[in-house]
Amino acid sequence: MSKHSPADQAPIPTVAIPPAHWAASYEEEPSQASVPPQANGMTALKPFGWAKDNLFNTPLNTALTLACLALLWLVVPPAASWLLLNASWTGASSEACREAAGACWTVIAVKHRLIFFGTYPYDEQWRPFLACALFVAMLGASGVRAFWRPWLAGAWALTLVGMGVLMWGGVLGLSYVANDRWGGLPITLMLSVFSIALAFPLSILLALGRQSSLPAIRTVCVGFIETMRGVPLVSVLFMASVMFPLFLPEGVTVDKLLRALAGMTLFTAAYLAEAVRGGLQAIPRGQYEAADALGLSYWQKTALIVLPQALRIVIPPIVNQFISAFKDTSLVTIVGLYDLLTAATVATTDPEWRPYFAEVYIFAGLMFWIFCFSMSRYSQWLERLANRYTSR
Repeated sequence: MSKHSPADQAPIPTVAIPPAHWAASYEEEPSQASVPPQANGMTALKPFGWAKDNLFNTPLNTALTLACLALLWLVVPPAASWLLLNASWTGASSEACREAAGACWTVIAVKHRLIFFGTYPYDEQWRPFLACALFVAMLGASGVRAFWRPWLAGAWALTLVGMGVLMWGGVLGLSYVANDRWGGLPITLMLSVFSIALAFPLSILLALGRQSSLPAIRTVCVGFIETMRGVPLVSVLFMASVMFPLFLPEGVTVDKLLRALAGMTLFTAAYLAEAVRGGLQAIPRGQYEAADALGLSYWQKTALIVLPQALRIVIPPIVNQFISAFKDTSLVTIVGLYDLLTAATVATTDPEWRPYFAEVYIFAGLMFWIFCFSMSRYSQWLERLANRYTSR
């Protein structure tokens, strides 16, 4: 029997050597940061590479790309020439527009106060301008995350009081102006923002009520939602203007601005409720069961677990409805209110400027587009913020 020390009996450690083809493949793998040079030694330009891969990669795509470029060549230069290069920008009468070969933006310079403020007294139009500036500034501040503090609610309350003082007057030496004289941008902003602010919490209650286990609550919510979604907004505004006063006590009247606001709020709430209900149905059942296992009540479970996740899911359709509500303010003309579009239409009734109605409508459409595009971009930022900790 041979004698060996324990050290002699220990197994000799082995080192795993990768096969030869592994080493070869590792050495041949190019760096991800490197860009393969072309035949002439120049680095490939990304825009040309993207165009080759996406616009000219097949004969059909090449033909479509060339057709689109030809269409742009036929449309863009004449449009730019008419809108900008040959347009009339200054002047106090339509004489300069008759001599110009392009658009007559002079009509905007002359009629902009009527378009923005309607029939509000001319000498007092600084008041609606200041009110709109405060309103837009508060909307912008509300969109900044750093300002999401309790004091923001107080700031909004002060802003609304200030807007009421500026628009109505009657105090602080300001002359009284009835809201029958209001029009233009203030009406559009107030109707859209207030209807959205009032409709959003109502839509959450309607969506929760539609999913309620109580038959009476569920029936009422379903009936309201389906009724409002089954008729056009014009009918709702007309009924709010004509039928709503009939349900009030004798001698009690409601201003037509409030009636239009009530109709738009109920109509918007019905559509928002369906968007919120879609978010509620998208929540996994396990979230409800986990909340029940923690012993949370119905309202605690809804406020802390279910609604935050549901609203995060349905940010795009909710903002889409906000944009629709903003554009739908143009329908309040049927109840005698002069919104931005109606005020622009009134501006075109002047015989001197009637031939240049297209410029007025383009300007009004640009105003609507600015606000709608801002809401769209903000919704994209809000969606990225809400999904920051859930993206994979």
